[in-house]
This record gives sequence, C-alpha cells and structure tokens, in this order.
Amino acid sequence: MQSEIIIRSVFSVLFIGTLYAGVYLYRNSEKLFGADPDIPGDNIGARGLNKVQVFVIWLHAVALTGGFAFWLH
Repeated sequence: MQSEIIIRSVFSVLFIGTLYAGVYLYRNSEKLFGADPDIPGDNIGARGLNKVQVFVIWLHAVALTGGFAFWLH
C-alpha cells in the first residue's frame, strides 16, 4: 500500500511536468522550430515534420504518465 502511494505520487509529478513541458513547447515553438539560415536544406515541410514528431512524442509521454498516475487510483 505504501509503495502504491509513492508510485502514484511519482507519476503524478511526472504527469504535471510533462504537461508543463507541452506548454513550454507550444509557447516557444517558433524559437525551437523556426527557420535556421545556417541549414541550407531547411524548408517549411522539414520544420513542420520536426514539430509534429516532437508533439507526437509529447502526446505519448502525456498518455503514459497520465495513465500510470490515474491507473493506480
């Protein structure tokens, strides 16, 4: 019972941290995924694909941490 509370607390903190990371990604997406003049092959399609890949991984992290945090209730 004690270990269940610890695991639930850890995953709840990870879930909140993952949500905060998503807010950070959203607010700074232009800075993180914007045009880079030093990369000659950089175009809007490549930047869009990179952004989608990062947000898909973030969604998986939200699903996993949220699932484990709420699964133990």
